[in-house]
Amino acid sequence: MGKSTGFMEYRRELPPEMNPLERIRNWREFQLKASEEQLREQGARCMDCGIPFCHTGQIINGMAAGCPVNNVIPEWNDLVYRGLWRQALDRLHQTNNFPEFTGRVCPAPCEGSCTVGINDPPVTIKNIEKAIVDRGFAEGWIVPEPPAVRTGKKVAVVGSGPSGLACAAQLNKAGHSVTVYERADRVGGLLMYGIPNMKLDKRTVERRVELLRQEGVTFVTGTEIGRDLPAARLREEFDAIVLCGGATNGRDLPIEGRGLKGIHLAMEFLHGNTKSLLDSDHEDKTYISAEGKDVIVIGGGDTGTDCVGTSLRHGCNSITQFEIMGKPPETRAANNPWPQFPRVYKLDYGQEEAKALYGNDPRQYLISTKRFVGDEDGNLKALHTVEIEWKAGADGRFGPVEVPGSEREWPAQLVLLAMGFLGPEPTVLDQLGVEKDERSNAKAEYGNYATNLPGVFAAGDMRRGQSLVVWAINEGREAARECDRYLMGETLLP
Repeated sequence: MGKSTGFMEYRRELPPEMNPLERIRNWREFQLKASEEQLREQGARCMDCGIPFCHTGQIINGMAAGCPVNNVIPEWNDLVYRGLWRQALDRLHQTNNFPEFTGRVCPAPCEGSCTVGINDPPVTIKNIEKAIVDRGFAEGWIVPEPPAVRTGKKVAVVGSGPSGLACAAQLNKAGHSVTVYERADRVGGLLMYGIPNMKLDKRTVERRVELLRQEGVTFVTGTEIGRDLPAARLREEFDAIVLCGGATNGRDLPIEGRGLKGIHLAMEFLHGNTKSLLDSDHEDKTYISAEGKDVIVIGGGDTGTDCVGTSLRHGCNSITQFEIMGKPPETRAANNPWPQFPRVYKLDYGQEEAKALYGNDPRQYLISTKRFVGDEDGNLKALHTVEIEWKAGADGRFGPVEVPGSEREWPAQLVLLAMGFLGPEPTVLDQLGVEKDERSNAKAEYGNYATNLPGVFAAGDMRRGQSLVVWAINEGREAARECDRYLMGETLLP
């Protein structure tokens, strides 16, 4: 490293952010720019650790540890420290097609595996990544690079989320003619409609999509394979198919009162909000509004946080978030050592905003919803909960046990279900005859991605189940490599 003692000389500093009470009044990204001096100092904190776990991309104890796309983080940290931004961008793009996405929305398992983080706060890897690519666009270094030669092979990619876009980018780079099918009216999948604008500005997504168009990728929107276009036609018209449709089958809560008006899956809420924002700046009133309502979000994770942040911007009356698990510890527990992803308590942006507005973290831990209650017109007016404890059963497995006498009623006119996803919707898999695993995902081996059908591959959440954007990019890139090998007999894709 250029500054071998940097981790001892500089402390971790994140870029400034817009005040929470100010940013909930708009839909803009709220992280402000760090100075070049600050970024170079943060890059200098990357130590010469010998074995950089930050880019290993392993699964340890059920969680990602290190970067799943295997970004060679120490190299571009060092290049930033030395002011070699163009070289840092080139190094970053060698492993990650879309660092402007991951630098904004990835939970940064790389930082959880940073060696500095054993004893001190880790290097600000995610922020440095974002700064590199943002500077690349600002300086005009990132331009379309269409392939010099076309192979004559045609590939259909189903789904335009992070795995589909990464797959399309790599296959196009190999010279194949790629058509991406997206059922929504805009390209981007989860990136466009699953993540709110204040977390990932949609102009950032559209900018990269336009680059891919200029490089030769064809996008077909408003077309759901299996409904608007028979899946069999893809097998007739293309030499190969890669299924990247995501895990969009949301987990529901089928308890008493579920049919009341005012209970929605999180993605229904988030999708409608962003579409209305982009179509009309919310003037068309076609979205589910939290304005003036007591809102309860059931479920944690990134989706739950996004529901909190969106509800606050609508002007909700109150916001509460239920977590069935217990509150994480302030520091790593003994059974969660480095380099595992740290399961520790933190305020994400939505909770930080709620605390600034209402004075407290909106999360309620160890709580389970029992039933919904409505008024005479079928509108939700409240829900009933019970506190739970996690105890080992006769088989040794831990499960939730209700605490007697802990029942409580909560006023609510809007409930958002953010409890994760059960897997992909079955339409295209069933029409093609793709085998599924025990979790209803497309059955295809990691690293190979081939389904039971010759020339049909699967990647991302449709293959692995609900996961991170960075895993989706990893699988999209690798599926492109295996698809290229299938088409050409060999491949130069990484």
